[in-house]
Amino acid sequence: MQYVDTGAMYRAVALKIIKSNINPSNEKAVSELIKNIKINFETESDSIKVMLDGEDVTEAIRTIEVTNLSSEISTIQSVRETLVDLQKKLGKGGGIVMEGRDIGTVVLPNADVKIFLIASLQERTKRRHLELQKKGIEKDLYELEKEILARDVKDASRNNSPLKKADDAIELDTTSLSIDDQVNEIVSIAKSTTK
Repeated sequence: MQYVDTGAMYRAVALKIIKSNINPSNEKAVSELIKNIKINFETESDSIKVMLDGEDVTEAIRTIEVTNLSSEISTIQSVRETLVDLQKKLGKGGGIVMEGRDIGTVVLPNADVKIFLIASLQERTKRRHLELQKKGIEKDLYELEKEILARDVKDASRNNSPLKKADDAIELDTTSLSIDDQVNEIVSIAKSTTK
């Protein structure tokens, strides 16, 4: 199955905006910039590369600057429309695992399996903090928690494709689960749902 990280797609758009020196608040310029954007995922060994216009940007899209801008540009209607359209095309043939904040409600409302992952704010902050530390980035835990909470509020309250659980999604609280436990739970749900 093909894996699609839709958050990485928004990050790729943010990176393209930064590299092109475009003011992200200039929606017309952003819309023009992404008209012919090409974002895809390539599997290599046991990792997935994010490709932007033919260039591997897997690491480049994980900077603080890109992270902050991706949240901002995700509210631009033309960005959401372009990426949702691309995501729908990717999911059209099936055989796909897609991750994102509006997949079950907007992108793939008829998906065979919908799982809505949650975790406590403290656990999500801890996970993000560890992720940043592995990249050599130190960030204050309190500031990080405030950023994550602000993003949640922003994503849940936006008019276009808000973050919300689909009515038929299965909620899985991962707060106290290891990665292996999460995978096992998801596989178990998928198997029992698609019999």
